[in-house]
Amino acid sequence: MTTIIESAYSDRQITAWLRGLYTVALADGHYDPEEQELIAQLTQDLSELDEVSSLERITPEELAQSLGKESDTAENFLRTAVLVAVADGVYSTPEYELLHQFCDALEIEVEALKSLESTLYHPEEEQETTGAASPLTPPAEKSKGGVDVLYPIKDWLEGMEVKDPRLAKFVCKVIPPQCPFERDINLFGRTIAHIPPLCKLNPLYEQFTMLRFRSLSYLADDCGEDITKYVQ
Repeated sequence: MTTIIESAYSDRQITAWLRGLYTVALADGHYDPEEQELIAQLTQDLSELDEVSSLERITPEELAQSLGKESDTAENFLRTAVLVAVADGVYSTPEYELLHQFCDALEIEVEALKSLESTLYHPEEEQETTGAASPLTPPAEKSKGGVDVLYPIKDWLEGMEVKDPRLAKFVCKVIPPQCPFERDINLFGRTIAHIPPLCKLNPLYEQFTMLRFRSLSYLADDCGEDITKYVQ
């Protein structure tokens, strides 16, 4: 039996939240299949809200006005924004700039975001080597002494609180239940690109799966929902 759980956020906040993620998904100017799937899901989730709003970009000022500046809410939004930004294994300059604009508008400073700066992708420096490491993987010289330079951002992401069934469902829909298989992209019988498994491409994949597990647990244990459709 489904337990009625009072949502932690208002419809206005959730609408602004999803519009914020939509804005992040489009920040780098690319619109790949993964982002198209994400945006389709955002559109569906918005249509289920009582306070329906069209899916459109949101300015940092609009986000702060609708989301509010309560620090826990702001940090949880920013955590999901980071996961959207790096979902494809690339952290671009436009995404970096947008996240910091959101931080400024929400009047919050996230120290852990600084560790992600070492992974900023510079296309002019791209190495055209098949099977090269993800642009999100820091160069070896930035990991001296075996220290994981991404530890601060990983630790911060793992602090994400799941306390709203609508956001929990969104997380379960967007993050796949298992690591996507590697695949080749073929054109006219020739392999033109190779995409490794997401768990190898993205060093933050463990944080993705942990957030999904917490969302599933919240829906099952706190909300009493049948989560079968999310685990198949």
